[in-house]
Amino acid sequence: MGKLERIGVSIDSELLKHFDRLSGERGYTNRSEAFRDLIRDQLVGQQTTAPNAMVVGSITLIYDHHASGLPEKLTELQHEFHALVVSTTHAHLDHDSCLEVLIVRGRGAEVERFADRLIGLKGVVHGKLVKSVAAGELGKPKKHTHKH
Repeated sequence: MGKLERIGVSIDSELLKHFDRLSGERGYTNRSEAFRDLIRDQLVGQQTTAPNAMVVGSITLIYDHHASGLPEKLTELQHEFHALVVSTTHAHLDHDSCLEVLIVRGRGAEVERFADRLIGLKGVVHGKLVKSVAAGELGKPKKHTHKH
């Protein structure tokens, strides 16, 4: 991390009041850390949009384990994309529902393709991909390749 720099920001008083309330609800003890997290979130969002960006993340799935052949299809897809899967966790929520969380790492486009294939399976009730970057990559500029 670089040295801390102080900046000034002008904000509408009503907006600041709402921001302070939200920050307090989320456990921030000061505005600076809340602002830093907002900036980090924007940087992560920008960095993870490039198809070739290296990303880390999680794919969360809620599914009906009684859906015909679904557990086998989930396993088959995980084997097909094994290079992206770091770890999986499975929990039985009730008689019919399962929660599966996959920790993934790889090129953004491949991670998205994998998540889309999993989430699109019949019997998956809800799915979500959350992408991020490793802490050491946060805020680093994208590397551009020039074509001649």
